[in-house]
Amino acid sequence: MNDRGDIETLRRRVGIKWTRAGADVVPAWIADMDFPVPDPVRAALRRAADGDLGYPAWEDRLDRNPLQQAFADRMRERHDFIVDPDDVYVFTELIQVLQIVLDRMTAPGDAVAVHTPAYPPFLQTLEIMERPLVPIPMLAGEHGWTFDLDRMAEDISRNGCRALILVNPNNPTGHVFDRAELTAIAEIAGRHDLLVIADEIHSELTHDRHRHTPFASLGPEIAARTVTLNSASKAFNLAGLRCCVAHVGDARVRAALDAQPPQLYGQVSALSVLATCTAWREGDEWLARTRRTLTGNRDLVAESLPPGIEFRRPDATYLAWLDCRALELDRDPAAFFLEHAKVRLLPGPDFGPGGTGFARLNFATFPPVLEDMLDRLRTAVHKHVNR
Repeated sequence: MNDRGDIETLRRRVGIKWTRAGADVVPAWIADMDFPVPDPVRAALRRAADGDLGYPAWEDRLDRNPLQQAFADRMRERHDFIVDPDDVYVFTELIQVLQIVLDRMTAPGDAVAVHTPAYPPFLQTLEIMERPLVPIPMLAGEHGWTFDLDRMAEDISRNGCRALILVNPNNPTGHVFDRAELTAIAEIAGRHDLLVIADEIHSELTHDRHRHTPFASLGPEIAARTVTLNSASKAFNLAGLRCCVAHVGDARVRAALDAQPPQLYGQVSALSVLATCTAWREGDEWLARTRRTLTGNRDLVAESLPPGIEFRRPDATYLAWLDCRALELDRDPAAFFLEHAKVRLLPGPDFGPGGTGFARLNFATFPPVLEDMLDRLRTAVHKHVNR
């Protein structure tokens, strides 16, 4: 990482993370990193801007988008998972794909299972689309986060679920589902004929010994009922470019997508495809440095939080799921910390069942900024407990 990490420099940024922060507030809410874009991506975008910004050569499904092959190559190289590029569809963002797939493959009233607490836009989508939520509670275990497989199977059966949204690595807990957990989930999905929408957008941000396993890589049978969502936006800090891929292993979903007019769902820009392809093909050195920084930041959070906040180090992501219930800060600790510490976190209640008394902190920033943020939290808690 470069050394342009002072707060005043960051405050001059134009993205939502810093522009929505007050003049004296340190933002740790939305899942953007503060680190600069990888050099190969910046160089590729500069060359494109100095050259040809005309219509791309891949105008529709008749001309393969280069991102399809780039994603297939990425899966083969990192996970030994063979993906047919023709089964890869390109969209603007994950929430768009989720909504399209739910709209095409389910109906209002169809229940959808999701591990909770859960990414707020997914919960909002289910509510707006009238797909009842069946929560699968994440449980705080001795060695991290886990969940009850028997309860999951029972709740899915009792509620007649039609689909499962599997967020792996999990947001907000950072839990990486291991192969045994995924195999058990696959068995439940097969037994109940579930469509699985696997959000794997944080898959390249694992820590230490943890390894991501693509859900669809477990075998042809589970791949044939899975839509896998991924993007370079989280690992390479490219969210504003609005570009993602969906590996559609389910033939029924492919048929539903192909039956629509080719431009109905919009198209990604040539620059977003160029940036994503470049990140996946040339960004591994940058990613390795970033992951080391994130692991150090994760450990700094664990060592520096004030007493009264419980924190289980995530297996992946740059998100800290903070249990503040012992501090008795009412339902939403984020509101307390915004007022008293001038640190903006995401409110736990926004994450649905299991979120009350929690807040999510984004630690993907420069260590001096993170140290300032943690000092503000400690000061606020000290004043609260000694008032």
